[in-house]
Amino acid sequence: MPIILADVFGSPNIGVYCFANENIAIVPPGLTQHKINQFADTLGVRICNTTIGGSTLVGALVTGNSNAVLVPHTIRDYELDRIREFSTVVIVNSKWTALGNVILTNDSGAVVHPEASEEILSAVSDELKVSPVLSTLGALSFVGALGVATDRGALLSPNTSEEERAAVKNALHVEAELSSTNGGVAFVKSGILANSRGAVVGPLTRGAELMQVSRTLGL
Repeated sequence: MPIILADVFGSPNIGVYCFANENIAIVPPGLTQHKINQFADTLGVRICNTTIGGSTLVGALVTGNSNAVLVPHTIRDYELDRIREFSTVVIVNSKWTALGNVILTNDSGAVVHPEASEEILSAVSDELKVSPVLSTLGALSFVGALGVATDRGALLSPNTSEEERAAVKNALHVEAELSSTNGGVAFVKSGILANSRGAVVGPLTRGAELMQVSRTLGL
């Protein structure tokens, strides 16, 4: 199962710009066809090109698993229609719009920002069909930005405590290990786009980090 290095618009922060689950990847318009083909082949998914609320920061704004994609209320009708061509998509009516930064999920569970609203918790339970567990990572609340999870494993900020790591393992029902991406960045998701079939990793990611991605996510 492949791991490739790639940027988005010259930025190594590919997880800020893109989202992936087991079925689709959502990427902002403007990527070359060659890069789109690379992502599709590496992850084994169909590619949906769209902004979210007019923003290219798709990975920060969107989250989900194989059951549904959760999007913020700022999404525009044409963007919603575009994603619906590929997946079940649900609008979360919360004042928080950066859903990708506050929810860490796979097909078995979810870890959520400790102060998440009832709207967010209900969407996780009812639409993603998993049980939300409230936790921090490295004593910080933005769990979706501090980790990446697939159905094979979870990679978490190197600042994550043993108690937090155990909470993620129990919530997501996968092994969880610690690593940075992009040469020492603790906000792990910013440097990786992954599912159970492959991973696209920011080009600043070092050899030791790549080994941890491969080992932890079973790639």
